Amino acid sequence: MRELVAVSSPDVLGALGAALDGTGPALLPIGPGETAISSLTGPVEDEIALVVATSGSTGQPKGVLLSAAALRASAEATHARLGGPGTWLLALSAHHIAGVQVLIRSLLAGSEPGVLTGQGFRPSAFADAARAVLDRAGRHYTSLVPTQLVRLLADGGAGLEALAAFDGVLLGGAATPAELLSQARAAGVSAVTTYGMSETCGGCVYDGIPLDGVRVRLDEDGRISLSGPVLASGYRGASPTSAFAEGWFHTNDLGQVEPDGRLTVLGRADDMIISGGVNVAPALVERVLCAEPDVLEACVFGLPDPEWGQLVAAVVVPADQAAPPSSARLRALVSDRLGGPFAPKRIAVVPELPLRGPGKVDRRALAATMINMKNSGIISR
Repeated sequence: MRELVAVSSPDVLGALGAALDGTGPALLPIGPGETAISSLTGPVEDEIALVVATSGSTGQPKGVLLSAAALRASAEATHARLGGPGTWLLALSAHHIAGVQVLIRSLLAGSEPGVLTGQGFRPSAFADAARAVLDRAGRHYTSLVPTQLVRLLADGGAGLEALAAFDGVLLGGAATPAELLSQARAAGVSAVTTYGMSETCGGCVYDGIPLDGVRVRLDEDGRISLSGPVLASGYRGASPTSAFAEGWFHTNDLGQVEPDGRLTVLGRADDMIISGGVNVAPALVERVLCAEPDVLEACVFGLPDPEWGQLVAAVVVPADQAAPPSSARLRALVSDRLGGPFAPKRIAVVPELPLRGPGKVDRRALAATMINMKNSGIISR
């Protein structure tokens, strides 16, 4: 057995090399000011190098057990897909798997990563941190969540100019709207969408295509299952689960395979809205809304309703706060493209979407906010 120690995210890099080669303890990264969850501490198997805390959709704390071999396999497959090792800029927290993987890729590349410091994400700070990375020889990479990309595109200037100079920009943590991806690529950003989770050492499907060694299949109910050398060894601090079975990790995400063989993720199965007997995938509605130039970001979810069972609700962030889009027009757009049952019956406009974890929109908080707004008479539809 091997010792597991909690380490604050700023200190992960210094201890990561020894965790990977077995000369030091396994690591449990924690965020600034946080303390280790007691159920996750204690000895681990010798092959485990990292335990990543995650609450998933249930809120039940559990630790994802990641072996050194799986972490290396993920980092090496990423470099193979992007065109070779390079210098990375860490713009994400190192207590989430996406941030840790930036550090692991840097270690394997033998290159000191750049680190974006400070509270919050500011395009000007990103530009400064990127400049120090881009001045080095070789290839250059970074990893962002879509919200960070939105801010860089909206701000323009030095931050966007620096972003466009990277050889690869991984986008993960949440779905990247098609319109946002098009805008980024039109601005010269070498954006690569990623799909994965802590249980797969981070992103393992890039632009819809699995990384080398990774396999994807859709189960009978349309849920995505993943296999390959990047899989976690299981969970710690949680009851036994069937999520890992026969060499596959069974996700709670719904997907479809396009005619060209690429995987499209439709969202979580438990986010599916059943309105009037019709299954509504929030991701499809969000794509239509975000394709509108007046909409910067959108989140769609179900609310309880005595008539429909659930009604489709949407919260949008306008591109121009002083000129929000018309709710009637947004409903008509969704209805025209997807059908009447998909059109949001309730729409609210907010200055920004609340986030949890690495760039994931907090749907529960938005749903609670909208219910309060409805009860207070702030919105009537």
